[in-house]
Amino acid sequence: MLAPNPENGEKRTVRSEVVKVLRHRREDRGMRLEGFASRCVRRGELHELVTTDHVETEEGARIDRVGFLGFVEISQAGVIDRGDVVLLDGEPLGIVLGYDACHFPNHYNILIHTAWTLTGPEAGLRTGSQISFAPPSAEAGEPGLGRQ
Repeated sequence: MLAPNPENGEKRTVRSEVVKVLRHRREDRGMRLEGFASRCVRRGELHELVTTDHVETEEGARIDRVGFLGFVEISQAGVIDRGDVVLLDGEPLGIVLGYDACHFPNHYNILIHTAWTLTGPEAGLRTGSQISFAPPSAEAGEPGLGRQ
């Protein structure tokens, strides 16, 4: 579904810290997937994390079913690619699906594919939780299953 892009070379993991936990979900959000498969993020930027069970990756795909995780502050800059594994305190949470830019330039909504929509508390987020965006690898485990 979200196979790694064969054009991507080696990269470092992007690290961030949760600064605000969100606890709501929507079935009719109407986010629109941006056409790009990667975004550069700078240290100190804030971005919103949103889970979805949608799998569409084409530009403009409508994303309605979402769970809001929270906001993170980037602590180690880098490139976040579609297909990166999202780790919560070192444990797989999901896979980067893409981006919605409805709030840009304030922040991006980073859309994370999970088996079902999760809110911050359901995923176990707390302020100070560490969120990493790692390139797919055997060490990263099996992402996208969601937490119970």
